[in-house]
Amino acid sequence: MHAAAALVVPPSADFGGLPGADDPTIAADIERTMGRDRPAVVLALEKLDAAAGGPLADHDAAQREAAGRWLREHEPALAAAFAGHVVACYYRDDRVMRSLGLEPRPPYPLGFEVEAGDFASLLEPVRARGRLWRGTDA
Repeated sequence: MHAAAALVVPPSADFGGLPGADDPTIAADIERTMGRDRPAVVLALEKLDAAAGGPLADHDAAQREAAGRWLREHEPALAAAFAGHVVACYYRDDRVMRSLGLEPRPPYPLGFEVEAGDFASLLEPVRARGRLWRGTDA
Protein backbone atom coordinates (compact mmCIF):
# COMPACT_ATOMS: atom_id res chain seq x y z
CA MET A 1 0.00 0.00 0.00
CA HIS A 2 2.89 2.35 0.76
CA ALA A 3 4.26 2.10 -2.79
CA ALA A 4 0.83 2.81 -4.27
CA ALA A 5 0.26 5.78 -1.95
CA ALA A 6 3.62 7.24 -3.03
CA LEU A 7 2.37 7.20 -6.63
CA VAL A 8 -0.42 9.58 -5.59
CA VAL A 9 1.69 11.91 -3.39
CA PRO A 10 5.44 11.33 -3.59
CA PRO A 11 7.79 12.85 -1.00
CA SER A 12 9.03 16.33 -1.88
CA ALA A 13 12.47 17.69 -1.12
CA ASP A 14 11.51 20.88 -2.97
CA PHE A 15 8.95 21.90 -0.35
CA GLY A 16 10.87 21.61 2.89
CA GLY A 17 11.17 17.85 2.86
CA LEU A 18 7.46 17.14 2.94
CA PRO A 19 6.63 13.49 3.42
CA GLY A 20 4.88 11.52 0.74
CA ALA A 21 1.69 9.57 1.32
CA ASP A 22 3.92 6.55 1.93
CA ASP A 23 5.13 8.10 5.22
CA PRO A 24 4.40 5.60 8.03
CA THR A 25 2.10 8.00 9.92
CA ILE A 26 0.12 8.96 6.82
CA ALA A 27 0.01 5.37 5.52
CA ALA A 28 -1.32 4.19 8.90
CA ASP A 29 -4.09 6.81 8.64
CA ILE A 30 -4.90 5.62 5.11
CA GLU A 31 -5.21 2.02 6.31
CA ARG A 32 -7.09 2.91 9.51
CA THR A 33 -9.74 5.12 7.90
CA MET A 34 -10.67 3.22 4.73
CA GLY A 35 -14.25 2.68 5.88
CA ARG A 36 -16.60 2.69 2.90
CA ASP A 37 -13.62 3.16 0.54
CA ARG A 38 -12.10 -0.19 1.57
CA PRO A 39 -13.43 -2.23 -1.40
CA ALA A 40 -12.20 0.35 -3.94
CA VAL A 41 -8.82 0.75 -2.22
CA VAL A 42 -8.26 -3.01 -2.01
CA LEU A 43 -9.31 -3.51 -5.63
CA ALA A 44 -7.05 -0.65 -6.77
CA LEU A 45 -4.11 -2.22 -4.94
CA GLU A 46 -4.85 -5.61 -6.51
CA LYS A 47 -5.06 -4.07 -10.00
CA LEU A 48 -1.79 -2.17 -9.46
CA ASP A 49 -0.06 -5.40 -8.43
CA ALA A 50 -1.48 -7.16 -11.50
CA ALA A 51 -0.43 -4.31 -13.81
CA ALA A 52 3.08 -4.43 -12.35
CA GLY A 53 3.28 -8.21 -12.74
CA GLY A 54 3.60 -8.84 -9.01
CA PRO A 55 3.64 -6.89 -5.76
CA LEU A 56 4.05 -3.20 -6.63
CA ALA A 57 6.59 -2.69 -3.84
CA ASP A 58 8.92 -5.26 -5.45
CA HIS A 59 9.33 -3.18 -8.62
CA ASP A 60 11.45 -0.16 -9.47
CA ALA A 61 10.09 3.38 -9.79
CA ALA A 62 9.60 3.18 -13.57
CA GLN A 63 7.55 -0.03 -13.31
CA ARG A 64 5.48 1.45 -10.48
CA GLU A 65 4.77 4.56 -12.56
CA ALA A 66 3.76 2.38 -15.51
CA ALA A 67 1.34 0.44 -13.30
CA GLY A 68 -0.09 3.72 -12.01
CA ARG A 69 -0.57 4.98 -15.58
CA TRP A 70 -2.29 1.72 -16.50
CA LEU A 71 -4.73 2.08 -13.60
CA ARG A 72 -5.53 5.71 -14.49
CA GLU A 73 -6.09 4.83 -18.17
CA HIS A 74 -8.02 1.57 -17.75
CA GLU A 75 -9.80 2.05 -14.42
CA PRO A 76 -10.20 5.83 -14.01
CA ALA A 77 -13.03 5.66 -11.46
CA LEU A 78 -11.09 3.19 -9.34
CA ALA A 79 -7.92 5.28 -9.60
CA ALA A 80 -9.88 8.38 -8.58
CA ALA A 81 -11.42 6.62 -5.57
CA PHE A 82 -8.01 5.41 -4.41
CA ALA A 83 -6.36 8.79 -4.97
CA GLY A 84 -9.21 10.61 -3.23
CA HIS A 85 -8.82 8.53 -0.09
CA VAL A 86 -5.03 8.92 -0.09
CA VAL A 87 -5.20 12.70 -0.60
CA ALA A 88 -7.81 13.15 2.15
CA CYS A 89 -5.52 11.37 4.61
CA TYR A 90 -2.44 13.21 3.38
CA TYR A 91 -3.92 16.65 3.98
CA ARG A 92 -4.97 15.70 7.52
CA ASP A 93 -1.32 15.29 8.52
CA ASP A 94 -0.05 18.07 10.82
CA ARG A 95 3.22 18.47 8.89
CA VAL A 96 1.35 18.98 5.64
CA MET A 97 -1.07 21.46 7.24
CA ARG A 98 1.84 23.51 8.64
CA SER A 99 3.59 23.51 5.26
CA LEU A 100 0.45 25.13 3.81
CA GLY A 101 0.57 27.82 6.47
CA LEU A 102 -2.47 26.40 8.25
CA GLU A 103 -2.88 25.60 11.89
CA PRO A 104 -3.01 21.79 12.27
CA ARG A 105 -6.55 21.56 13.60
CA PRO A 106 -9.99 20.71 12.31
CA PRO A 107 -11.72 23.50 10.38
CA TYR A 108 -14.63 23.61 12.84
CA PRO A 109 -15.58 25.28 15.12
CA LEU A 110 -12.97 28.02 14.63
CA GLY A 111 -12.97 27.95 10.83
CA PHE A 112 -10.29 29.32 8.52
CA GLU A 113 -10.04 32.73 6.92
CA VAL A 114 -11.02 32.71 3.26
CA GLU A 115 -9.77 35.52 1.07
CA ALA A 116 -12.58 37.73 -0.16
CA GLY A 117 -13.14 37.46 -3.88
CA ASP A 118 -14.95 39.49 -6.48
CA PHE A 119 -17.97 37.24 -6.76
CA ALA A 120 -20.07 39.86 -8.55
CA SER A 121 -17.79 39.85 -11.60
CA LEU A 122 -17.42 36.07 -11.48
CA LEU A 123 -21.19 35.64 -11.54
CA GLU A 124 -21.82 38.25 -14.25
CA PRO A 125 -21.54 35.76 -17.19
CA VAL A 126 -24.00 33.46 -15.41
CA ARG A 127 -26.49 36.26 -14.87
CA ALA A 128 -26.02 37.53 -18.43
CA ARG A 129 -26.94 34.23 -20.09
CA GLY A 130 -30.49 34.43 -18.77
CA ARG A 131 -32.87 31.81 -17.55
CA LEU A 132 -32.12 28.17 -18.43
CA TRP A 133 -35.16 26.55 -16.88
CA ARG A 134 -38.84 26.28 -17.64
CA GLY A 135 -41.25 28.26 -15.54
CA THR A 136 -44.17 26.70 -13.72
CA ASP A 137 -47.81 27.23 -14.62
CA ALA A 138 -48.72 28.04 -11.04
